[in-house]
Amino acid sequence: MFDVQRYRSNDSGAQMQLTSELFKTSKVLTVSELTRSIRGTLETKFRAVWVQGEISNYKLHPSGHQYFTLKDARAQIACVIFRNTMPPLRQSLADGAQVQVYGQVSVFEVRGQYQLSVQILQPRGLGLLQAKFEALKRKLEAEGLFAVERKRPLPKFPRRIGIVTSPSGAAIRDILNVLKRRAPWFQILINPVRVQGSGAAAEIAVAIRELATPNEHWQPLDLIVVARGGGSMEDLWEFNEEIVARTIVDVSVPIVSAIGHEIDFTICDFVADLRAPTPSAAAELIVPDIVDLRRQIDACARGLGRELLNRVRDAQQRLDHARETLHRCLAHKIDSYKRGLLHIAAALQARSPARELMMRCNRLIELQRRLVASPVRAVQNAKQRFARIEGILRVLGPDATLRRGYSITTDDRGEVIRTVAVIHPRMKIRTRVNDGEFESDVAALVPRAKTHKAGA
Repeated sequence: MFDVQRYRSNDSGAQMQLTSELFKTSKVLTVSELTRSIRGTLETKFRAVWVQGEISNYKLHPSGHQYFTLKDARAQIACVIFRNTMPPLRQSLADGAQVQVYGQVSVFEVRGQYQLSVQILQPRGLGLLQAKFEALKRKLEAEGLFAVERKRPLPKFPRRIGIVTSPSGAAIRDILNVLKRRAPWFQILINPVRVQGSGAAAEIAVAIRELATPNEHWQPLDLIVVARGGGSMEDLWEFNEEIVARTIVDVSVPIVSAIGHEIDFTICDFVADLRAPTPSAAAELIVPDIVDLRRQIDACARGLGRELLNRVRDAQQRLDHARETLHRCLAHKIDSYKRGLLHIAAALQARSPARELMMRCNRLIELQRRLVASPVRAVQNAKQRFARIEGILRVLGPDATLRRGYSITTDDRGEVIRTVAVIHPRMKIRTRVNDGEFESDVAALVPRAKTHKAGA
């Protein structure tokens, strides 16, 4: 109240402005509402940021959360790492450590203080490397070097592989141990390089190109593994160089990236055709396990044996069925041929020469008998026919007609006159009666009187 009065006495214009704003603000906020509003403003404006400074007041809470203060010469900010937010750190945090953290600005409402919720923590000095990493990643991704459709497929059963790594590191030992156990038949070509330090990126790029180009010393490789053990971002930086990324894209041989541990990511991982979490995992991914192969081969052999056995059994059943069908067909054919043969034999028997000769002899004997008996029977038959005809003639012949008082008149040529139309005067005619013949001349024709019907 004292400050307000003093402020009014010193500046009347400010007094009027304060009075105006006082009447405009009609709602009185609670402490929780004001704190929540401030929290929303901070989280909306700042979101996630990178901050560097010195750790002080570090404390690991029994709940698993970690609390510390990040400070520099002029200011400080409270920080918290919630449990399960980050993977375990390689080195434990301690007061005085210079670090860089990445997190979201928020407000701890209970105490009314703002704090940084840390999501990434790394030693100080990596901020520039991280910026370079993100910039190169965005550039290569925009060019399509990370596209899935650009990735080359890995051979399922490679025979020759190349490895680009340090000859003295643990990565090459891990890879060789796994390959010896899983695929002892492999041909391995190692191109040793430095995997850390100035100029190592150029060596790695040259080594990849050398392995990808076959010559008189080695045949074409099926794939190449670029490997290195774990380390800090600075240790792995050579695999974030653009020259290595573009070399991996340019060569025609598929590339497997096996850099660091599972939590480590490099540009090499994004452009490679396959990213392996560790060198050992790369060896397991690129080759099939000989034990699994033998198991699969045994399973295939058993399956093939079953299939062959089934097919043999099916073929045997089909053969038995075909044999039965053939037997039935042959039996039917044989029966048909037998019936035909019997029919032919019967026909031959019916027309055998002996039987035919016997029939012809019998017929000849019959003909001879008939020939011997034929004249006598023929004479008898002729006599009988003659007597029958003679009897008919006696009844129906001309003489019998003459005896009944009829006569037969012929002309001078001996032709019988049947009508008066052929008679003319002075014509000589001959008349035959029962007891003789006489001739006469026609004097004249006597017209035939017409017969009138009664009552005409």
